[in-house]
Amino acid sequence: MGQDLYKSNAIYKKTIDEASSVLNLNLSDPDIFDNSKNTQIAILTMSVAIYRILADKLPKASVGMGLSLGEYSALVAAKALSFQSGLKLVHDRSMYMDEAGEKNPGAMAAVLGISPDTVKQVCDDIDGVYPANYNTAKQTVIGGTKDGVKKAMEVFKAQGVKRVIPLKVAVASHTPLMQLASDKLSERLANEDFNEPEFTVMSNTTAKPFAASSIKETLVQQLINPTHFMQDLQAVEDNQIDAFIEIGPGNTLSKLAKKTVKGVPTYNVDSVDSLNALLDKLKED
Repeated sequence: MGQDLYKSNAIYKKTIDEASSVLNLNLSDPDIFDNSKNTQIAILTMSVAIYRILADKLPKASVGMGLSLGEYSALVAAKALSFQSGLKLVHDRSMYMDEAGEKNPGAMAAVLGISPDTVKQVCDDIDGVYPANYNTAKQTVIGGTKDGVKKAMEVFKAQGVKRVIPLKVAVASHTPLMQLASDKLSERLANEDFNEPEFTVMSNTTAKPFAASSIKETLVQQLINPTHFMQDLQAVEDNQIDAFIEIGPGNTLSKLAKKTVKGVPTYNVDSVDSLNALLDKLKED
């Protein structure tokens, strides 16, 4: 991820090198940056680096949001949390989640084509499975024990749901199986300081803006409660948003945004080509 940006953009390179120094980890090495053990810190670093590139080329953001981990990038961008502190916090968060996943192995699956309410009704009748991500009006991710998720998938298929896709994960994020990680994160956050965000950052957990006084508790609850990305988008739909710009690897959130908020231009930046495409578009406008 991001090697073309590292080789060609001074701001991006400086950010990667800064993260390497903070974590004592050579993130300029593709084998280290792309290692699955470093996924969370790599995504945070890449996202912040791209945000820094764009910061002086765009108007100040009116609102930021992310899906789970992406909230940390948004909070760093809004200066509610320093980049250095965010790196250390996300590093520890990833370790807590791995430990919880080892002690409580789980599974997740995407349920497509039916309403979130219907998904929740099925989950409520089966032990060990929960809605984990409310992504769009027709896409909800479930998570829980392997047995619970398997039973839920069988029920959905029996009901005629054509697309129920198991995800290649061993950790049931945003479900009660992450309680150990949530507890450890709570202890870790005890001495962490947060500022009031400089622009609105929506919480997946509450579907409301983060406030400095409740950021810690919200991030703790995030690990064991479902994300509400669709509701976050709906909450800002009337805010006269000029465009949504997804920063970081892939374009998953861009696709979700297009399905929820119609008519708002949506871009993603994760490479030199996509960065230049956005900058060229800005020049046209």
